[in-house]
Amino acid sequence: MSILDKFSLTGKVALVTGASHGIGFAMACALQQAGAVIAFNSSNEASLQKGLASYREAGVPAHGYVCDVTDEAAVTALVKRIEAEVGVIDILVNNAGIIKRIPMLDMTAEDFRQVVDVDLNAPFIVSKAVLPAMIKKGHGKIINVCSMMSELGRETVSAYAAAKGGLKMLTRNICSEFGAANIQCNGIGPGYIATAQTAPLRERQADGSRHPFDQFIVSKTPAARWGTPEDLEGSVVFLASEASDFVNGQILYVDGGILAYIGKQP
Repeated sequence: MSILDKFSLTGKVALVTGASHGIGFAMACALQQAGAVIAFNSSNEASLQKGLASYREAGVPAHGYVCDVTDEAAVTALVKRIEAEVGVIDILVNNAGIIKRIPMLDMTAEDFRQVVDVDLNAPFIVSKAVLPAMIKKGHGKIINVCSMMSELGRETVSAYAAAKGGLKMLTRNICSEFGAANIQCNGIGPGYIATAQTAPLRERQADGSRHPFDQFIVSKTPAARWGTPEDLEGSVVFLASEASDFVNGQILYVDGGILAYIGKQP
């Protein structure tokens, strides 16, 4: 087998959660270009239809489903339906997530629990649902979308950082428990990515200057720019492919070098 063949995903079935837009959509498109058949979920019908339209516009065949990934019974039913309609899931990308930027003293326990439920409990639930078939098949790839907040703290994101830190350790524990079954579980830690959600933080000010947060991120990133969803394509294909069969329990940070950099002296 040539090295390029090891990156092929031909014949594989990939489930990418929350992939109707943003980085999940970009990663799903990359997996399809590498040969995988794509299934994705959205939390509601409107988001699902918008996502399906985006895939059609991109020329990417995709199977879409409505499912709340925090509901264990619904996830079990989803996985069974995908197995029946598409095939046994070879690749799982736990991408669905939320963030609530609220100072800790203003955040309610309910808000905290909701973030942890989506960003940490859901990856556990979906991974648990796909693992039995992966074990039976003799191989599998689970990719958790972590964050730089798996390593760093920052004001207003206590729930998100706690959940993503937990997701890093869930990644390592899935590796530990199922590595002997030829299942690899790794994480991708995106840096600051230019998406529709972060667009307000990158808008030019009335005087033409950069938004203060935009200036902050660019100054802290050796690449001197925000990442794009496309910057994550290579890493997800690598971690989903045979090329990464001896890579397990790792977090690949795609952050332009920000975690390696202390910053310029003022």
